Amino acid sequence: MLNVIYNDDNWKFIFPILFNFVMSVTVYFLTVRLIPRIKNMFVKANLYGIDMNKKSGEKVPEALGVVTGCLFLITLFLFIPVPFTNYIFNDTNFPHSEFMEFLAALLSICCMLLLGFADDVLDLRWRHKLLLPTIASLPLLMVYYINFNSTLIIVPKPLRSWFGFSVDLWIFYYLYMGMLAVFCTNAINILAGINGLEVGQSLVFVGDTFCYLSGMTFAVVGIIGHFSKTILLFFIPQIINFLYSVPQLFHFIPCPRHRLPKYNKKTDKLQISTTVFNKKDIGSLGKFIAWIFRKLNIIEWQEDDHGIVTCNNFTLINFVLIKTGPMKEPTLTLILLLIQIASSSLAFLIRYPLASIFYEV
Repeated sequence: MLNVIYNDDNWKFIFPILFNFVMSVTVYFLTVRLIPRIKNMFVKANLYGIDMNKKSGEKVPEALGVVTGCLFLITLFLFIPVPFTNYIFNDTNFPHSEFMEFLAALLSICCMLLLGFADDVLDLRWRHKLLLPTIASLPLLMVYYINFNSTLIIVPKPLRSWFGFSVDLWIFYYLYMGMLAVFCTNAINILAGINGLEVGQSLVFVGDTFCYLSGMTFAVVGIIGHFSKTILLFFIPQIINFLYSVPQLFHFIPCPRHRLPKYNKKTDKLQISTTVFNKKDIGSLGKFIAWIFRKLNIIEWQEDDHGIVTCNNFTLINFVLIKTGPMKEPTLTLILLLIQIASSSLAFLIRYPLASIFYEV
């Protein structure tokens, strides 16, 4: 009977999905029950923050993304034999290449979980946040090189008259995938700043741990699944936020340590956060970028007679507040999540109905 079940092609594909679904639901309820039980441990260990967007000033546990991250990894560890059950019960050629991909993906995610927790505890510098994801992606890139080593990309139809049907990017394709891992792990963290934006809850602060874990998971799926370019379509808000933030991230415009919106206790609303500097302190490139942004009406810029400038911090959250005005935190979170949903819907539209415009499908 077992041989009949395991030899059935349909069951071979359905069983891992059903098993994964049951495990995911179980771990979800386990996480919901576990976080309230251990959050006081984080407070006692001084791993907490003060909710800057509320009047209470209550201590809220930080870095609890490590709980969801550990449970996520435990689930994947237990899931390891499931996709290969058919090969265990039948004396067939074991798919070592797929097994290597799975283990390399787990290794990269583990590394980013460690980095995220270290960042929450040690408050790492930005250069470490760029270097460590690059190192964490190396096992994944090595497995990709051994199993596939395909660096060809298909050129979209409108560009084929210039570049041909395909282009071999050689080593630059691996450089791109490494940069993709760095971007994904930091993009969610850069956009964060208000409760509920990274995840749909505000009882705890998931911290950098969850941001890096989730970002690397997206990168791993994109690289292993051979759609590393498509995965960027689901990061449209993060890409916009990054491009908007570039002048401050690269210090063409002065950048404060934290750029989250400012909480107004009198109105109980969030408003744009600002940075103040002397116009003489920024270079020609910074002045040129500021001039373009002002012409596009995407920043608030106030300058007095002495050249002292007050402008908003360059984040997508502050940009939304510029266009809408001050608003309560739940409303702002909802708007930003709706932007994410709309962007993801656009990504599906581009990837499937409109794909025939650019590629043969």
